[in-house]
Amino acid sequence: MVESVCSAMAREISESAEVASRILRNRDAVSDLSRRLDIGAAPLGVLCGRGSSGHAGVFLRYLIETRLHLPVSASAPSVVTAFRKPLALRNALFIVISQSGRSPDLVAATQSARAAGARTVAIVNAIPSPVSEAAEFVVPIEAGPELAVAATKTAIGSLVAGAALIAELADDVTLRSALARLPGRLHSALTLDWSEISDDLAAASAVFVASRGFGLSSAREIALKLAEVLRLPALGFSAAELQHGPRAALSSKTPVVALRLMDETAATVDRLASELREHKIALHLCGGPHSTLPWLGDDDPATDAITMLIPAYRMIERTAREWGFDPDRPPQLNKVTETF
Repeated sequence: MVESVCSAMAREISESAEVASRILRNRDAVSDLSRRLDIGAAPLGVLCGRGSSGHAGVFLRYLIETRLHLPVSASAPSVVTAFRKPLALRNALFIVISQSGRSPDLVAATQSARAAGARTVAIVNAIPSPVSEAAEFVVPIEAGPELAVAATKTAIGSLVAGAALIAELADDVTLRSALARLPGRLHSALTLDWSEISDDLAAASAVFVASRGFGLSSAREIALKLAEVLRLPALGFSAAELQHGPRAALSSKTPVVALRLMDETAATVDRLASELREHKIALHLCGGPHSTLPWLGDDDPATDAITMLIPAYRMIERTAREWGFDPDRPPQLNKVTETF
């Protein structure tokens, strides 16, 4: 039984499955857009976004590189806004991701890329908006108004919209099929209780979240929400990187949340989990035969990375209320941050 919602954040998490459904019902429009994009001559992909939108860009990087075989770069908007240097992006696939569509640096970077001859796509919730108007093509998130400062349904919508676009560009039947199953899995994930993580958070000096491949974006997104909503120092790392330098910062006061997807990255996460257990580091693992967190069972790794956000978001929202924090209004933050 899903508990009744009592915050905007909780309500918006619960709306994520319907957001995904609306996006996927728009497949014909996305398919038409993918044909008009004509990226056959694209030398690379460039992704532009900040915060949760930047994490969606990390997810899209793996999809573009594995499905379209294009190298991908993360855009640094300050090259355009602060250094005032245009980039040679002729024929590049430039994707900007934004919930509000209002940050001046994202607008400027998109305008510059389009002027340089890139094929520009905006994945955006607010339409019309300066970002949507700056891009040549638009993929709407269609999440509706989001009142909580922490982005949840729009963050998931960004991932789903981006995956739907890449599925059409790559004509990927397997990804299309996984996306068709995703709304149902997102709804089912509302029943998953990850509250065992919160037991380790109260005494934590920091939290590490680890995954690899498609899960890296989710690891970084969960770390952001831990910092934003629970005010905890939190870092999202590749499971491979956490076996190197950052490993020295782990202790009994730094619990680790690990996301394991059933693909070529699973062995790395398994190896990390085994090493953490040997060293008595508190580990909360989702996925695989040794999972400690409730899970629906494995489906497609790309869409599973999205589904794992739901129980993580719910745990963070619930923990915030238990600690007496307002999950909708973290201190010193606004819903829209306009950078340049």
